[in-house]
Amino acid sequence: MFDRDALEYLSEQGQSEIIEVNGQQYATHQLYKVLEPTPAALVVRNLSGLVDYLKSKFDKQAPLLVHVVSPTQVTVVSSYNNDYARKEIIKAEALLPEYRFGSYYEAEDFIIKLQSGFVANEDRAKLLKVVGNVKEENVRSIGDDGVSQSVTAKTGVATVEDVKVPNPVQLAPYRTFVEVIQPESAFVFRMKNGPLAALFEADGGAWRNEAIDAVATYLTAELSELIETGQIVVIA
Repeated sequence: MFDRDALEYLSEQGQSEIIEVNGQQYATHQLYKVLEPTPAALVVRNLSGLVDYLKSKFDKQAPLLVHVVSPTQVTVVSSYNNDYARKEIIKAEALLPEYRFGSYYEAEDFIIKLQSGFVANEDRAKLLKVVGNVKEENVRSIGDDGVSQSVTAKTGVATVEDVKVPNPVQLAPYRTFVEVIQPESAFVFRMKNGPLAALFEADGGAWRNEAIDAVATYLTAELSELIETGQIVVIA
């Protein structure tokens, strides 16, 4: 049988007291706050789905903050709750084709990636023409700048000659939501024996700011009525 005094002692150990020292309150035991429950955020894959949800006022959570976190992510959160925390209501995450910048691809794979993952423009056409007509595996350096390259490529029905590799190039990969214009940026195009081809980003990441601004502009236009009535705030 347990000793009564021992049981009382153990019971007292579980009790917390609040004491005051020099005007500050302290607890004799560590206390844990019971947080207000929050639902899991919905996830959509495009901006139009996000806009449709907000316009429907399905959960009646106004006012809401729409935050363009990055070129590929937008989150919608509530105002502070009783715990001074925000509920994440819904978020949009873009589904994009994969391309590894800085990695070399075989010619055929590179052509497929260009056609499927980049917006058509003049420089994309130049790259497709050069890579698609390469006739030799060797890639040569030309000039005295350490950058220029040439390859042997087909230039006519029966003509094969040295062709200078275009560099740098302006391209617009699919890097943000399809509802907005994909930002063009500079890339260094390099080839090596194989032939292998690669693209290296050369704009210091400035395209990200352009894409974020484009997403914020799109959302501001689509949600203008809710913004005017104070139900939505868009930030980037």
